[in-house]
Amino acid sequence: MSEFNEYCPAEQYTGKATMEKITSLAKRRGFVFQSSEIYGGQSGAWDYGPLGIELKNRIQTQWWKEMTMLHDNIVGLDAAILMHPRTWEASGHVENFTDPLVDCKKCKSRFRADMIPDENLSAKKCPDCGGELTDTRKFNLMFKSHIGPAEDTASVIYLRPETAQGIYINYKNIIQSSRMKIPFGIAQVGKAFRNEIVTKNFIFRTCEFEQMEMQYFVKPGTDDEWFNEWRKQRWAYYQKLGVKMDHLRWHQHGPDELAHYAKDAYDIQYLFPMGWRELEGVHNRTDYDLSRHSQYSGKDMQYIDQDNNERYIPYIIETSAGLTRNVLMILCDAYDEEQIADKGNEDDMRTVLRFHPALAPVTVAILPLMKKDGLAEFAQDIRKELQDDYSTDYDQSGAIGRRYRRQDEAGTPFCVTVDYQSKEDGTVTLRFRDSMEQVRVPKAELAARLRQEIKSYKRIK
Repeated sequence: MSEFNEYCPAEQYTGKATMEKITSLAKRRGFVFQSSEIYGGQSGAWDYGPLGIELKNRIQTQWWKEMTMLHDNIVGLDAAILMHPRTWEASGHVENFTDPLVDCKKCKSRFRADMIPDENLSAKKCPDCGGELTDTRKFNLMFKSHIGPAEDTASVIYLRPETAQGIYINYKNIIQSSRMKIPFGIAQVGKAFRNEIVTKNFIFRTCEFEQMEMQYFVKPGTDDEWFNEWRKQRWAYYQKLGVKMDHLRWHQHGPDELAHYAKDAYDIQYLFPMGWRELEGVHNRTDYDLSRHSQYSGKDMQYIDQDNNERYIPYIIETSAGLTRNVLMILCDAYDEEQIADKGNEDDMRTVLRFHPALAPVTVAILPLMKKDGLAEFAQDIRKELQDDYSTDYDQSGAIGRRYRRQDEAGTPFCVTVDYQSKEDGTVTLRFRDSMEQVRVPKAELAARLRQEIKSYKRIK
């Protein structure tokens, strides 16, 4: 156990979220929809609705801030999805990016061979129906297409299966244009595509997804030190987000798990409702990638250290997290059900998403107690004052308690209620999602109070 992973959680998930509840809530409140649902849905693809895209963008913003704004020696990049096909020969994806595949001859189910019990695989027996399984064969996960009018071997192109290679082939451009000196990093967020054999668990494993990757270039011999440093930094990042740290753990790749390019690799795993699953990886990729691109392109990928009169191919420490997988983690982590009265009625239960305010799709909801008597106009004025700094919502329909429940379910951390007293003394009611506490705040002090509450936010449950 590493010195910065002091948590040793139980193996069994005990949270209140289930994948069924998360999937239902995601659709009901406009977080995530099934892609092409009116045509029966497209397997392995999902659409992000109004709340979902806001949540995804905020997670990306927090990661980008952590990686670039808070580090003087890390810069950004947005590389093209379509890259020269030799890129994927050099990276090893054409040869090695495969999963073992078996089919059932009886029920026609398809499986990854490494995900079914050994006894079924050795007996060639389907775990679903008991039918006979085919021989194991390799299945390349890259989507292949053609560019240009002719569909021949010369026009083959691939949808990128990862964003990292775009960073490696631009590494010299970054050095020359940005005058970066080792150690330095390049960060990128972008789409990636994998022709997964099996897509499941909602948005956890999909064919189209987004990655948040940072490649850190270091001098050979210092790689172990930087590898441990980036493990510490990535662990601390999730603490900043207010994630339940007893639902996180490290998993080190054994000899049979290590990728062909890796010297060492650890995953940060999260305890999802379906069990422990990878959330982010930290890898020591050595000089494999730059050496291969140098070999295949014929270009010199060495770093020239003018201060020490040295030339070498850098080692790379990679941090790689799934953006869409982080969305699912944050939804599961924030989900809670709470009884708010002792009557035991269904109406006395609330579903609440306890997002960190920096991640919440809506920061503050403005709720006039009544539509009449100028309360709606007063509330709209408050919304206009807050819109430049906060994501806001406005809701004037239904009983105030039901409006609070709707905002709780969307994860809105603050509600501002405008009532008749507001017209008399200029104060409003500020309601806190987590504690349901309500306080009176002068309208003129509201923006400053929100800033203070966000900055000092601590999850209470």
